[in-house]
Amino acid sequence: MSKQENGRYPTEGNIITGDSLENERGGFTRRDMMRTLLAGSLMTMGSAGLLSASGSAMALPPKRGGKMRIATQTSSTADTLDPAKTAHSTDYTRVHMFYNGLTKLDGKLGPQMVLAEEMLTTDATLWTVKLRKGVLFHDGKPFAPADVVYSLMRHKDPATASKVKVLADQIESVKTTGPNEVQIKLTSANADLPVILATAQFLIVRDGTTSFTTPNGTGAFKCKEFTPGVRTIAVRNENYWKSGLPYLDEVELFGIPDEAARVNALLSGDVHWINDVNARSTGRIKSTAGYTVMETKSGLYTDLVIRQDAAPGNSQDFTLGMKYLMDREQIKTAAFRGFAVTANDQPIDPTNRFYFAGLPQRPYDPDKAKFHLQKAGVLGSSIPLVASVAATGSVDIGVLMQQSAQKIGLKLDLKRVPADGYWANQWMKVPLGFGNINPRPSADILFTQFFKSDAQWNESGWKNAQFDQLVVAARGETDFSKRKQMYADLQMLVHEKGGIGIPVFITNLEGISSRVKGIDAIPLGAFMNYTCAEYVWMDA
Repeated sequence: MSKQENGRYPTEGNIITGDSLENERGGFTRRDMMRTLLAGSLMTMGSAGLLSASGSAMALPPKRGGKMRIATQTSSTADTLDPAKTAHSTDYTRVHMFYNGLTKLDGKLGPQMVLAEEMLTTDATLWTVKLRKGVLFHDGKPFAPADVVYSLMRHKDPATASKVKVLADQIESVKTTGPNEVQIKLTSANADLPVILATAQFLIVRDGTTSFTTPNGTGAFKCKEFTPGVRTIAVRNENYWKSGLPYLDEVELFGIPDEAARVNALLSGDVHWINDVNARSTGRIKSTAGYTVMETKSGLYTDLVIRQDAAPGNSQDFTLGMKYLMDREQIKTAAFRGFAVTANDQPIDPTNRFYFAGLPQRPYDPDKAKFHLQKAGVLGSSIPLVASVAATGSVDIGVLMQQSAQKIGLKLDLKRVPADGYWANQWMKVPLGFGNINPRPSADILFTQFFKSDAQWNESGWKNAQFDQLVVAARGETDFSKRKQMYADLQMLVHEKGGIGIPVFITNLEGISSRVKGIDAIPLGAFMNYTCAEYVWMDA
């Protein structure tokens, strides 16, 4: 969030009031939460101050006008303008240009108000949301409580095919309780609701919208052109409710799946911002005048996905053997040139407050791998392993695992497939392949979206009733120490019994033209957590 926005919208930063959400015993009280949120705002402003000191933001006041071109690593004919169906960074960046959410996350992953002015609760189950006045949709209709009721409840309808249905199922009801107020009732307590509502899929659409050929949101840009798999062109919304924003006249967004071609497009001046930069390209970009690399540590990971509902992954010994076959230090060094942190087959990264440091690190152990793979009866056979540049680093990881497997008598048949269509046709469909999971703002969202038995993105098809019950219990636990222990137990379960292998957490690398100003990294995703179009400007 920019300093300019803070100044114009002092209500941003107001959030939860009510009684204690977590008790005093090492927990999170109302006072703590308010203190933390205020601190988050101040730290965001402090970040802007650092930019000032470096001669970036404050020394160069924002300029209106200009066109920015963004190239991402993926696009396909499945590209969408429906927030509920968004599934990758290109989708997220696109919908954030056209829609607003009730909340958003700042640089410290704290929730900030957007279309909501404040969210009130006393028990983390019943929430009263005060809505912002004077906001218009692109078609001129005023933003109203009915839009929030419709936008949130449509996720629960299977016909919507929402990617966050499993999260929305926590919502029991949403109803209008005043001219600018709605009440959200959850099926059980969840103190993370403001964080959940900041995810791209929960952006607000107009009441009754069923067609998404043209986006009708309250966002900073209107749609000039959208061709799935080709490009999106957005132009400034002259009636945007945030005075002065956006600065840019136009944004063009498209995919260049090949990383080398993407870097070449940046360095030739064809585009201004790219994501998913390979570590091997960082030196070239940094040594070219007028360009830089932004490094952001985050919970991003590429994982080995072992389907538990098909052979050979339905053998627990096969799954364990494959995890012991990953040489994490070699993967960190060779595949990511050191731009990574060693992981341990569970998805909570060390920057998360619920990270379980006491979980014993699974080593690279060819002997144990051979023992388990022999018990699974696969030694001497050939196992297909699908990789693609669409899943960052997966081809390199696949080659390294192939070499390790060969030493113990297992042939991994590495199949490199195109990025185009990978997520629709390969991911979660092949018995042994790779995923690439963007960071999530809370442990509950990660576990609920990717590991719970009923999760649409349960990559490996792993089902564990004990895990499911513990996820629900943890999100409603208001004692911080107890909640932390629950999340430690969940990490242990995924580490020991889950169907994925996570070798490292990847440092997010983006290549950016020095003409782009006003950048504040957010450790969740590229392009300032996909919201950059609204806040940045172009220098001459």
